[in-house]
Amino acid sequence: MITTAAILAQFDRCADDAVFPDPDNGYYQPVDARMSLFHGAGSWAMVVELLGYVPRARRLTDVLHVFGNCLTSGEPGFGDDDFLDRVENIPDLTENGDGRTWRGGGFVRVRGRDLPLAEPAAAGTPLVDVLRSLVPTARPLFLADDRELRARLPADLPLVLQLDAWTHPTDLGDTLPGDHETFRRIAEVLATGDPRHYRPTTPPNTHWSSWLDAGTL
Repeated sequence: MITTAAILAQFDRCADDAVFPDPDNGYYQPVDARMSLFHGAGSWAMVVELLGYVPRARRLTDVLHVFGNCLTSGEPGFGDDDFLDRVENIPDLTENGDGRTWRGGGFVRVRGRDLPLAEPAAAGTPLVDVLRSLVPTARPLFLADDRELRARLPADLPLVLQLDAWTHPTDLGDTLPGDHETFRRIAEVLATGDPRHYRPTTPPNTHWSSWLDAGTL
């Protein structure tokens, strides 16, 4: 039997171990986020994606945070294989190869596809702003496909709910997931498989504009 208490206990342990999703991470400039919830007979899983840019490493990475009672490999949280780099030509896009500013012109290459900008960006524009501008029209290329999303899950586990935005704790040091309304409701969805348990009462805050201090280390 799946219980909300067991689900929330796993979330809280992962928060204590610093492997729970944190949009305020000091190393990643946030770009996008998504949550996928799975439920089957006696099984549950949650995958939270945080897409972020690391200027010093010149990497745009979709970090998959994977939780559940049916993981086929690894531990709850994230491991080395859960970091999915997306942009293939960042050194060619930045001024002096510094990883921070747009050189001007050119295409951003993702999964072998050259993506033009919807609006021209002047040389010297922060590269993260250029990357953020591409997501609305090319989001499936940046986030995980079904194979990537289920890499550590049973292949036939049903997807019951997918969220593009939600209210996330603003300080995981003070508020554990088990004490936060969002994840208490998420735990009910995971325990029952019924997405109707997710009834948010607060506006979402997972858009990158809510975490402007992230990625400043």
